Amino acid sequence: MQFEPRDQFEQRQKKLGQIQALGFEAFPREFRWSHTAADLVREYGLAKAADLEAAKREVRVAGRIVSYRLMGKAGFAHLQGGGKRVQIYVKKDVVGERGFQLFQLLDLGDHIGVRGHMFLTKTGELSVWVEELFFLSKALLPLPEKWHGLADIELRYRMRYLDLIATEKSREIFETRARIVRELRKFFDARGYIEVETPMMHPIAGGATARPFVTHHNTLDIDLYLRIAPELYLKRLTVGGFDRVYEINRNFRNEGISTQHNPEFTMLEFYEAYSNYRDLMDLNEQLFAQMAEAITGSTTVKFGEVALDFSRMQRLTMREAIVKYWPAAAGAAPALEELAAPGGAQRATERYNSWAKANQAPYAAAKGNLADGEWTGLLFETVAEDKLVQPTILYDFPTEISPLSKQKPDDPSLTERFEIYVAGMEIANGFSELNDPAEQERRFLAQIAQGGDEVPKQLDADYVRALCHGLPPTAGEGIGIDRLTMLLTDSHSIRDVILFPLLRPEGNSHEEPPAQAAGKA
Repeated sequence: MQFEPRDQFEQRQKKLGQIQALGFEAFPREFRWSHTAADLVREYGLAKAADLEAAKREVRVAGRIVSYRLMGKAGFAHLQGGGKRVQIYVKKDVVGERGFQLFQLLDLGDHIGVRGHMFLTKTGELSVWVEELFFLSKALLPLPEKWHGLADIELRYRMRYLDLIATEKSREIFETRARIVRELRKFFDARGYIEVETPMMHPIAGGATARPFVTHHNTLDIDLYLRIAPELYLKRLTVGGFDRVYEINRNFRNEGISTQHNPEFTMLEFYEAYSNYRDLMDLNEQLFAQMAEAITGSTTVKFGEVALDFSRMQRLTMREAIVKYWPAAAGAAPALEELAAPGGAQRATERYNSWAKANQAPYAAAKGNLADGEWTGLLFETVAEDKLVQPTILYDFPTEISPLSKQKPDDPSLTERFEIYVAGMEIANGFSELNDPAEQERRFLAQIAQGGDEVPKQLDADYVRALCHGLPPTAGEGIGIDRLTMLLTDSHSIRDVILFPLLRPEGNSHEEPPAQAAGKA
């Protein structure tokens, strides 16, 4: 990591010494403020000059200096706080010799506090007439001047603290993310759900198909798995009588990184007893429309060049989506009956692949021997998934790729499962929960026998035991909060909505920080 040039650090450190020589603490412990910069803008932004002059109400505000102009025996600066900026005016005759010397020793990035009253400058800018100045913190390294180009994008992720200072949109994204979480809680609390917390370290990896992170507990001398999903614990709670339960949880999956994937991510997962997957489909239409309206002011949300309409969601079965989005150039689309017949999905995939390879189009790469349902899922991902731009509920998934879902009574090859897609991304996954303990044990054992890094290595006997005590008819769902935030903030990389995304370590991270090097000088 390249720190700022040493001379800048040393110059600012020298100024800090001069500030101390004036009698100010280098690292003060507090400042009693009456307003943030955002408060002042909100409260006095439309006030008239005469009213401000007549009131001369005392205000105390603190913030980071983001602009600075010294003009002889007076000067202006802007303080940033609460996401807004307010101008201050400092005059030597008012703050005195010591106060003005402090002002002269300040740099961009420093934190200060001021006491004074509000007024409008001749140009009409809301400002604080400073009567007393308080030193709060010296920025020993300068703020970034510009953010541009690919290299700076990575720097923004690595040094999010600088990004939040320099990039207004970044701060707005994370403020919006906090609002999204509040709105989700509000939605489910209003419907009688109870918010809970379940373990993040599991003795058996389960609840989803994913490669887990492994850790070790020294005292118990056992390996544990960081949570890939809270599902099995939440359903244990439903067995225990929590009929409506939800958790906003961190999950960890030891998999790839992309614009849509981060190994550590946040989900809302919820379960509702005495309901099925169609009840949750209806609930989702309400939830997504309400969220879009609450966060953006409209059920139509701009995402890149597309206007996403959350006032309605199209509904397609997985087989219907394959037929609908089958490329015309690949020949006649398979009929629904063909996809449902034994071997039909594999034959359709092979027919599609022969066209795709000849035309340099994406093709469905199978790994190992696949069951009919796995071929269907693979064909959907290749042909249709990225075409689901407008909000879509995709339902009736094959049983082979849905080990925790209840089968459809009229077609055991399918389960009562759905996913929600928006802008080509999977946003949510829900289903009617499998509550037959014998069938659940059979599917778990089939998963284990299949092998691979992404499936459990042992049977979760306690979960099967919980089912034996009786799980009522239940529907459950997980919603990706990171991807939902992407949609509602027009962000096209998951790293833009995670404060500290996982990044590869820097190549020269062994370089000493300037403070440590200065201590050895």
